[in-house]
Amino acid sequence: MKARHEVLFNQLHAYRKETLRLVEDLTEEEANIIPEGFHNNIRWNLGHIYLDQYLWIHVLTKETSEETKQLNQWFSFGTSPNNFTEETPNLAELKERLTYQITDIKAKYEERLEEEFPPTEMGMYTIEQVLTRTIYHEGLHTTAIQYLKRFINQ
Repeated sequence: MKARHEVLFNQLHAYRKETLRLVEDLTEEEANIIPEGFHNNIRWNLGHIYLDQYLWIHVLTKETSEETKQLNQWFSFGTSPNNFTEETPNLAELKERLTYQITDIKAKYEERLEEEFPPTEMGMYTIEQVLTRTIYHEGLHTTAIQYLKRFINQ
């Protein structure tokens, strides 16, 4: 594996570890609170972080999965916890999925990181570029989780 790919996966793991650290002591009840002035809760943000990485890879490669199709109804852009059902993954399930996601992506796409595809609307044309973008995206939602935790703990 190229050195920069190793750096990319190390960064993905490190940022994911930080995201999971933020929610390690959170209860299911706390994860579902939508404080006044907010549109989503911590559970939605975690599901959105998880979904986003796969969605952008699939947008680029034109591949699909049943998992992302199902998660799309609850965690894609513009959705809301108001649409959650009994089938929506709970906090524990989301934490488990997030724990293993980077390893899964590495196993599935490590050999394809530099494969070129028609560019997305953001101009990304490799999986490596998509994964780099998802680091920024995860940071945005990690910040949202931090704000939500402050309001929940008041």
